[in-house]
Amino acid sequence: MHDDLIARAKAWLTEDPDTDTRAELAELIDAKDVAELAERFSGTLQFGTAGLRGELGAGPMRMNRTVVIRAAAGLAAYLKKNGHTDGVVVIGYDARHKSAAFAEDTAAVMTGAGLRAAVLPRPLPTPVLAFAIRHLGAIAGVEVTASHNPPRDNGYKVYLGDGSQIVPPADAEIAAEIDAVASLTTVPRPTTGWETLDDAVLDAYLARTDAVLAPGSPRTARTVYTAMHGVGKETLLAAFARAGFPRPVLVAEQADPDPDFPTVAFPNPEEPGAMDLAFAKARETDPDLIIANDPDADRLAVAVKDAGDWRMLRGDEVGALLATHLVARGARGTFAESIVSSSLLGRIVEKANLPYEETLTGFKWIARVEGLRYGYEEALGYCVDPDGVRDKDGITAALQMTELASTLKAENRTLLDLLDDIAVEHGLHATDQLSVRVEDLSVIAAAMRRLREQPPTRLAGLPITRSEDLTQGTESLPPTDGLRYTLDGARVVVRPSGTEPKLKCYLEVVVPVAAHADLPAARAKATDLLATIKRDLSTAAGI
Repeated sequence: MHDDLIARAKAWLTEDPDTDTRAELAELIDAKDVAELAERFSGTLQFGTAGLRGELGAGPMRMNRTVVIRAAAGLAAYLKKNGHTDGVVVIGYDARHKSAAFAEDTAAVMTGAGLRAAVLPRPLPTPVLAFAIRHLGAIAGVEVTASHNPPRDNGYKVYLGDGSQIVPPADAEIAAEIDAVASLTTVPRPTTGWETLDDAVLDAYLARTDAVLAPGSPRTARTVYTAMHGVGKETLLAAFARAGFPRPVLVAEQADPDPDFPTVAFPNPEEPGAMDLAFAKARETDPDLIIANDPDADRLAVAVKDAGDWRMLRGDEVGALLATHLVARGARGTFAESIVSSSLLGRIVEKANLPYEETLTGFKWIARVEGLRYGYEEALGYCVDPDGVRDKDGITAALQMTELASTLKAENRTLLDLLDDIAVEHGLHATDQLSVRVEDLSVIAAAMRRLREQPPTRLAGLPITRSEDLTQGTESLPPTDGLRYTLDGARVVVRPSGTEPKLKCYLEVVVPVAAHADLPAARAKATDLLATIKRDLSTAAGI
């Protein structure tokens, strides 16, 4: 068994084009580190609807140039098999370790396969790549990014020519083509022949960002901004300057790209501590709001001053604020969200007499909604310009939130005042999440199995009126690994994360509110209910 493992590692070593991972693997082979080799050669990173994502390192279970070259070859074969024998594949990348190399390898493979490749000029936000696909009429796009994952990770996200991320069955068909790549020696990789784009694509993206704002709207709100060590700063500052907003005050320690993310354990604004430096800067400068992007700038976080200090708004709160803003501006078209996001959007849209749709989790589904005008997901993803970017976009969403804050400021009101109004009009929709990060993925499978075999009948004393196993699909949703419980005045969705080793449980309670004076009591009741549901669900799932 050990001999076989060492032989497979040596075979991999002969093909590996990267001196860093070759040295790493050679050291493991010399040391006969069987445990580490077994982990790295226990299978291959699976290509799915999120593309690839994993820890950087040598071997088939890690992100490295060998894995990326095979993935690119599989994608090229899939495109040609589907009749795209001539067309451009546009490639973007973030500032993580190895991102530029993975982008160049992808360009080389596409060129070697007889397709045309165009690479963005430098590390840029993911929304710029999503925009470029439609803008250039590309047949596909690739973004090398691990978004908000830990520093040791990287990833590979694939879009088709409609500018939205792949969904089944394309993922399985591409995966099959990747599996069919026998050896890297069969993959032609010329050293030239692709195009490196200039700033014209970025300029076209920035020109579109103006369109998300109402002509002549107030532009006075002052912001503190953090790029979370990612690639958002230059693009966001350019968009804000074009729009005529005051220049955001930067969180200097996190403003420039740094693949080691030195100030945060996880570079995700939702993680505890990630926004501490932004809060400190806001206490110093007293802006109207804090805005933050994740490292590839497709997500937006917003924080506001509440009772004298700063707090993050939940993704669902930002989602409702943006929807209310768009409805007030007379937006037409379908408003969409994922099943794990707040049901408040449905209430807002119903009252405005606009079409509404619910999708599976992930912007790959939201972006495919016909006639989409606005889409959001509670994980800080917002699409406010679907004709330009068929994906979440933290830059245009930041512009629109700052426009809304400016509009309210002109009326001597705040984002919190508007949230209060929304709660009185539609009921207080309070959300929370029970999220469990695991080392061992079997813990997640065991929790899901336990909930299926012994489903809870009550949570927080509320009877479960409807229990759905989403693996069966529903009238409006394709099958997915998830459970949904409907309670009287509450809702719970449980699912394994598609991109991280986490079990995620999304909780929502709805408390009717008669008048503004009733809000404090309603909030206290909601907080208590959410805490009790979280405790009871945790017990039921055995986590």
